[in-house]
Parts: sequence; C-alpha cells; structure tokens
Amino acid sequence: HVSGSSAYAEVSTRKKTFAEVQTERLDQAERTVLIKCPSKLNEKKLLQYLSSHGDVKSHFFFENRGINALIEFSEKGSIASLQDAVGIPSASEHHVVPFKSRLFTFTLKNPVSQRGEEAPLHLSPQCHIPVKDLIEKLCLADSISSQMYILLDEHQLTEENIRLRFLACSLVRDFTCAYFPDSTVKPFGSSVNTFGKLGSDVDMFLDFGDTEKHATKMKKGPFEMEYQMKRLPSERLATQRILSVIGDCLDNFGPGCVNVQKILNARCPLVKFSHQPTGFQCDLSVSNSIAIRSSELLYIYGCLDSRVRALVFTIRCWARVHGLTNSAPGTWITNFSLTMMVMFFLQRRSPPIIPTLDQLKGLADEKDKHIIGGYDCSFVSDLRKIKPTKNTETLDVLLSEFFEYFGNFDFRKNSINLRKGKEVNKPESSPLYIWNPFEQDLNISKNVNQPQLEKFIAMARESAWILQKEDKTQQMIDKEPWGLAALLIPFGKSNSSKMKNRMKGIGSETIRSLLDSLKLNNANSQQKAVGK
Repeated sequence: HVSGSSAYAEVSTRKKTFAEVQTERLDQAERTVLIKCPSKLNEKKLLQYLSSHGDVKSHFFFENRGINALIEFSEKGSIASLQDAVGIPSASEHHVVPFKSRLFTFTLKNPVSQRGEEAPLHLSPQCHIPVKDLIEKLCLADSISSQMYILLDEHQLTEENIRLRFLACSLVRDFTCAYFPDSTVKPFGSSVNTFGKLGSDVDMFLDFGDTEKHATKMKKGPFEMEYQMKRLPSERLATQRILSVIGDCLDNFGPGCVNVQKILNARCPLVKFSHQPTGFQCDLSVSNSIAIRSSELLYIYGCLDSRVRALVFTIRCWARVHGLTNSAPGTWITNFSLTMMVMFFLQRRSPPIIPTLDQLKGLADEKDKHIIGGYDCSFVSDLRKIKPTKNTETLDVLLSEFFEYFGNFDFRKNSINLRKGKEVNKPESSPLYIWNPFEQDLNISKNVNQPQLEKFIAMARESAWILQKEDKTQQMIDKEPWGLAALLIPFGKSNSSKMKNRMKGIGSETIRSLLDSLKLNNANSQQKAVGK
C-alpha cells in the first residue's frame, strides 16, 4: 500500500534530477488503471481478481463521485490481459463509443451475499482542509516554524495525488498516440515543480519527442531519407490544428472528458476540459520548452532547502485569505509572481538560502545547455553540484523578515531580478516589475496595477506589525489565534483605523479604495479561500 504521508514522496524523490523523476512517473502511469468501485467493496477480493492478470505493485482508494481505486501493475502487459477480460457496457439506454481505455467500472453481481466482510477502506484525501480548520490546527503548534510546516503538509500534493495527475496525462496520451505514435503528454507547472497545492489544475503539454534528434540522425551516410509531412505556413497554425483535432477526440470519444473548450486564439493555444475520473480541471497545450525550464528551475529551488517550500506555501495561503490573489485572471498578483518574490527574498538573505539563476548557469555542463528561441535557459540539473546554504535562520525569522522586506521595498524604482539576485532599476513603469527568468525582455507581473500592489504592501506591513507586537504566551492562554494563525484571519473592521496609521506614505489616493476593497473582501475571502 502506498504510504499516505507526503514526507514519503519527499524522501523518495529527494536527490533525483527533474528529468529522472518525470520519466519514472510517466512510466509508472503507463502501468496504471483506474477503477470505479461499488460503495461496499471487498478490497481483498478486488486485488485477488486483478492479480490473476499480473502482479499489482501498488494501489490506493480515493473518493471522487464514489469510490475509486488506482491500480499500478508491475508489467504493462497486465493491462492488455485485463482489457481482454473486460466487458463492454450494454447499450440499452445510450449507445456507447467503443473506445477501450484504462478506465473501468467494477460491480458485484450479488452484493447481498458479500456484505459484512468488508474492512473499512482507507481513502486518500485529494483536497486540503478548509482555512478555519487549518487555523485550529495551527493554534496547537509550538512555534511559527512548526505552524508553517503543518500548513505545508496540509496543502502540498500527496504521493497519491501526483500519481493521479500523471495518470490523467497518460490517459490523454492514449488519444494523441493514435495520430502521433511518438508523442508524450507530460504535466508541467505546479503538478511537477514541488509547489503544487491539492485541488490545483493540471497543466499538461503534448510533446512530439525530439524532432531535432531525428534531423541529426539522418545526416550520416551517403544519402538522406526523410518523411513526407504536411507543410503549413506557421508553427502556430500547426499547433492550432493539432489541438483542435485532439480536443474533438476528447470531446467525442474520451470517457469522462466533459466541458471541453478549445481556446485556439490565445497567445498560447490550449484545450481546457474537466477530467471526471480523476477529478481534475486540465489545460492541454503543445510543448512549451520555456515553461518546462521554469518548472525545473522551481523544482531545483524546492529541493534545495525545506524552508523554501514552507515559506512559499505560507505566503500563497496568506495572500489568498486577504484577497491579494484570485483564481480568476485580472490585476491581482499571480501565484507564480508571489513564488518568484519569495525566491528573490531568499536570494537576498545573508548568507543566501538559494543561489541566483546566474550561479546555477555557472554550474551547468554540456548536457545542461538549453538555448530556446534565442534565450539562454541553461542551468545545472544535478542537485549534488549545488553547495548547501550556510544560512541557519528559522522560518519564524524569515516570515517576519519577508513582510518587513517587501513592506519597505522601493517598488517605484526597483525591479526583481532572479538571474542576478539583486534589485535592478525598472526598465519600464509597470507598478510591479519581476523579470521573467528566461525571456529577459518580459515582466511576469505586468498585469498587476497600482491599487493591487499597494494593497499587497499594506498587508505586508500589517502582518510584519502583528508578528512583532504579539504576545504568544498570552494569546495561547486566552486561546486566541497566534503567529501564522493570526495572519490567516482577514484583517477586519476592528483594526482598520490602526491600519490607516501604518499605511502613511503608501499613497493616499488609493487608501480609500483599498479600505473599501478590504471591507468587500472580508465578507467573502474566507469562503473563497475555503473553496480553493
């Protein structure tokens, strides 16, 4: 049985390179099936039946519109054996599309006689607890550091959830392979960069393997031979056509693929859909090499020091509770921008907790060289080559210092540059300027407007003030939320007058709109935070 603890996932993937982890998990997903089970289930009998098709390497159960089992076989051949034995649903009410996937339904023919023997199933949670329950849990901790690790443990992806994400990709690949046998479908972004939160969407991309490698393969020998392929005027058009067809396939033939939307005119064309069997919202695009490099860069930072992830998860939860981030696109700071701000802050500590991107580039060898669209995206992939930090600051200190640092950051003049790890003059006048680590002419926070930035500054100052002023022992005696728990309660009407004093110098023209938006947010931000 797979261990439910997320610490298990951490130990088992600790020093592997990003590519090794991806390859292992994609391979694991290829040997996996998903079975919808009856509510009264005899686990032993199900496993016994499945074992007749081959060795079951691991399995777990989870709740999603009923009970489901994820089953990983040791050999891929076991799936073919199982598929041969599986029946096709009778088409009494609906006619079925005869696509044979790796999604099955298991039913008991005479459920009555088999009752009474079932041991209760252990179900792996696939979503995190609501904020109010989290706050109660945090109040029982003994330090802000342990509060932050509790939050991390509650919010981060579990081993089981990561497997489901890779399975969702693998099931989409079963369609793409019908047209492009060499293609793979891989997750990127929060599903793989160690900063994913339970309940977040799955970003996946369609990869056609290394077409460049094929090209070099043919250059040897006295003659050349190549495929005849359809030629189109632009790569964008090819991407749109491919995604259009795959989107139609999922819509028409994909079991459990619903609400399929083809958004082909976006800057990055994509297909959005709900994958009911795994419970994920998915976004499918065609290979975006720079996005993969960003995922790997964050993976490296997340693996280097346990404080990195604890601080990022804490800041993102704090921002969500106070309405600084929002799942809908708009003028809010995004989670990606916030994550980059935390990374920058950790590069600025003395001594630094994580290296700059330029330092990681300096450690890169030949196989780490990546030039994508004229941008240098090279950095070391082997974690063992990166020296551990000598910084010993606790998370208590780092949390308070983060708010202090950005509460007093000169956003008017300076921008945030992770390549250099230092404040650089802003190249243009966006309120918040965070350099894209790879596409150096782009600002990843271009969407953020002045009122939103000022709201962030005000919240950071307020949080720094709460952490400095509080009397933990007294609050614990009074059973009041303290430390991180006190920061996860929307700052309300009771202290808005105190806030006015601490916001002097922020820019009075937006203070009024800021306080109004605080009142607005207060009412619904807790429900929002719970719903995400």
